[in-house]
Amino acid sequence: MRMWNIKNLKIQSRVVLAPMAGITSLAYREFMKPFGVGVSVTEMVSDYGLVYGNEHTFDYIKTSDIDNPVGVQLFGHEADVIIKAMQIIIDSGAKFDFFDINLGCPVHKVTNGGSGSAMLKDTEKLREFMSKIVKFSPKPVTAKIRLGWDDKHLNFKENIKALEEAGVAMIAIHARSAKQMYAGEPNFEILRNLRDEMKVPLVISGNIFTLDDAIRALEITHADGVMVARGGVGNPNLIKQIDTYYKTGERIKEPSIEENAQNLIKFMDMLIEEKGEYRAMKNLRGIAPKFFSNYPGSKQLKNEIAQTINTRDDLLTILKNHNLIN
Repeated sequence: MRMWNIKNLKIQSRVVLAPMAGITSLAYREFMKPFGVGVSVTEMVSDYGLVYGNEHTFDYIKTSDIDNPVGVQLFGHEADVIIKAMQIIIDSGAKFDFFDINLGCPVHKVTNGGSGSAMLKDTEKLREFMSKIVKFSPKPVTAKIRLGWDDKHLNFKENIKALEEAGVAMIAIHARSAKQMYAGEPNFEILRNLRDEMKVPLVISGNIFTLDDAIRALEITHADGVMVARGGVGNPNLIKQIDTYYKTGERIKEPSIEENAQNLIKFMDMLIEEKGEYRAMKNLRGIAPKFFSNYPGSKQLKNEIAQTINTRDDLLTILKNHNLIN
């Protein structure tokens, strides 16, 4: 397998678990790790949330011995505030391996304040911003970007160069513009052989729903790693497929629907332990149905889960009624 590093961190898999708001809590990252995750990133953390002591924000930076190597992802648009937030995380004693700066979030409430992918509009400002952050940080700093703000401003090469000059240790790029959000197809062709032009590791992102999606993205871009986001939600076997293929060349089969029901139960119990039953089950209404998306004839099952689960027993009863567990 092609080995790669984030500075001195040896990454043992080509799979990076993407940060996803409302999903990639510590329980999710711990659940996904054994399937072959090489490195994970926390949910996006607001610099101001930490600086002003928002109690809920501190939940996002929880890590564990299982969840490593892991990066804490921050967003903001003022280097001085980001640096204050970084110091708060360091002082908290949280175990983590690097800081990741979100320069790719396209959501309006983030970009409207000048953060996320809005930072990609001005390359010189981006260089200055990231240089200050890297200079301060005692740990490696990575960045996640997009192709550019819109189709008329696909300035990713200029931004990558600026980030490299600022001293970032790795760059992840989502192969869409900010204006595209998550619509349409990612444009991997525009990133053909991109890694060959770069000084730091490249991670590629965008519509990785199958092993062949990952193979194609890596072959086109020559990236070191592939970021699995929505494609892995409810489908942890995707990570196992990618990891196994790049370590052994083997294509492993899809799990049975019964096996994935067991995966769901394990994740549910980890989420309940983290959040408590009420919050966990509320969260699972959107996630649990995805464990059955790849199986034909599961529409009724998914609807029942999405509409009726309030407790752990509710979900177990549905799975028993559909003969998925004993």
